[in-house]
Amino acid sequence: MKSIRRVLGPAGLSLLASLGSALCADQLTLASPVAVTTYHYDNQRTGWNREETQLSAAAFPTSFGVLASVPLDDQVDAQPLLVPAQTIAGGVHDVLYVVTEGNTVYALDANSGRILLSRKLGTPVPTPLGCGNNGPNVGITGTPVIDLARQRLYLIAYLNGMPPQYELHALNLLTLGDTMAPVTVAASHTLSDGTTFRFNATYQRQRPALLEFKGNIYAGFGSFCDFDANQSRGWVLGWSASKLRPLAANELNDTQASSTTDFFLSSVWMSGYGLASNGSDIFFATGNSDCNFYKSPEFCPPASTYDGVTNVQESVIGVQPSLAARTGVFTPSNVFQMDIDDADLGAAGVLLLPTQTTSAALATIVSKDGRLWLLNQNALGTAVGMQQLGNGCWCGPSYFVGADGVGRVVTSAGALQTWRVETSPSPQLAAEASSSAIAASEQDPGFFTVISSNSRRANSAIIWAVGRPSTSPPTLTLYAFAATASSGTLPLLYSAPAGSWPNTGGNANIVPMVANGKVYVGSYQALTIFGANGGAAVISAPQVSDSLPASLSRVTGTLLAVHGSRLTLLTRSADKVVVDAADAAGNQRSAALVLGQAYTAVGPTHAAGTALAASALMRAKPGQDAWPSDQ
Repeated sequence: MKSIRRVLGPAGLSLLASLGSALCADQLTLASPVAVTTYHYDNQRTGWNREETQLSAAAFPTSFGVLASVPLDDQVDAQPLLVPAQTIAGGVHDVLYVVTEGNTVYALDANSGRILLSRKLGTPVPTPLGCGNNGPNVGITGTPVIDLARQRLYLIAYLNGMPPQYELHALNLLTLGDTMAPVTVAASHTLSDGTTFRFNATYQRQRPALLEFKGNIYAGFGSFCDFDANQSRGWVLGWSASKLRPLAANELNDTQASSTTDFFLSSVWMSGYGLASNGSDIFFATGNSDCNFYKSPEFCPPASTYDGVTNVQESVIGVQPSLAARTGVFTPSNVFQMDIDDADLGAAGVLLLPTQTTSAALATIVSKDGRLWLLNQNALGTAVGMQQLGNGCWCGPSYFVGADGVGRVVTSAGALQTWRVETSPSPQLAAEASSSAIAASEQDPGFFTVISSNSRRANSAIIWAVGRPSTSPPTLTLYAFAATASSGTLPLLYSAPAGSWPNTGGNANIVPMVANGKVYVGSYQALTIFGANGGAAVISAPQVSDSLPASLSRVTGTLLAVHGSRLTLLTRSADKVVVDAADAAGNQRSAALVLGQAYTAVGPTHAAGTALAASALMRAKPGQDAWPSDQ
């Protein structure tokens, strides 16, 4: 986050001086409009806007509501970005930059929502590899990053083709034109046996937010539904911000030449959270490896391929800005069981806490199995502490400093909770307050938060969150909580519908963005602006058909039994359906299986009473309302 300072002339300063006897010091300080140029406000990914002078928990506006709703062309997975006072489209505007899965970039007036400019960068990729863990299209997923000095917006678009390609763009903030030719993402890395492994855009998903650091742009890559695990591995790539030239080195998290199950991955996905930096190194988290089609012990390898060198799954990793070497690795001791359970540490991102009073450099992350880890940035190897939360986390933490000067971590693994950062006698996170006001989601547990506060006003801090769909039709909800606890509870200040999310098979990893008195929420085909003197939220759910071609069938249900390649699913209508998953397994188009979990099988139309021959088998969401229709 950077501030754009207004400069007053002599007459203005004289007027301020004459008012000094009547106004207190904090009223004399003019509000400087805030620019939000990166995911979660800063490279540490704190999610904290400490310069919000208009919205305060101590005096929350009773008239808070919807100021505008802007129709867009597709789903918004990325966080909006903001640059005030831009001379654009024939005037001076505070500009909101929003990207969609339709590969469209929008420049909106941040106050009215009026579309100033838009540009489509190419045709997105529909349902890559048959993976339904996203909207109908995959285009621009990772949150872009803005370089104010260069007046550029950096983003990566996914373009349909044979094969599909990723393109890195550096767009002019005022025209949305390319400042130089876009670069096709390409990379290679040497495996442990000396052979060369090449980046293949067909199998890699660019989901984490981009990072600008040390004059470079960085991006992480994972997979589509863990399909084609023999082809997909976790990458971190970098390019110079000035010329978009690839860095000489890159980070490939799994450099094994062979595997007992031909299952590699160690993806970098983090539910869309951003790669982070503490000013010295880059940090990220990785997902699972090591398990094939069936998640029962007899079908998994007898021992983990993890060694912290050639395969670094389920880990927090630090790397040099050059990407030439790792600077640290933290891996839970039960890494193999996490692989078997698909309990990705990398389902969440790494939050780097600002340096504490004891000079402690801490980091934190919540794993998919619900453990809150406290780490030392400078010595990742051993955890400083661990807390067991009630739910897993497809999410990421936030951080702020309270009115008492004490830092706090905000977690959102199913429930909102604040933790005091204590440094004496040793660093630890102490549970402080929670809120039960966020409705349970039909999707996976967890959501994303940000904090707004004014350093010159006590008890101003607000925790903002967007709850995932929990109703039918599937509606997102914006929440605002006072960050100062009352009897151990975080008081609810506001909640209202904030958009629709019909693609319930893919999580709504939405990050609200708060700046200059307004809150911005992206959703499916819309951007909603909230603020004081707003109206009631009226959400019209877009009509989205989830029907398949007549040549295909689909069924979703809870896994009751596995006999060889034949599975029994219990559908929402209490029917037992047999699925033959041999083709899906043989073509690596299958999720690993756990009895009691829900799966969606897709395959050629079959006659009633016969097994569905699945060409793809993917994990479904826990709640039946999030399941696609059977056909």
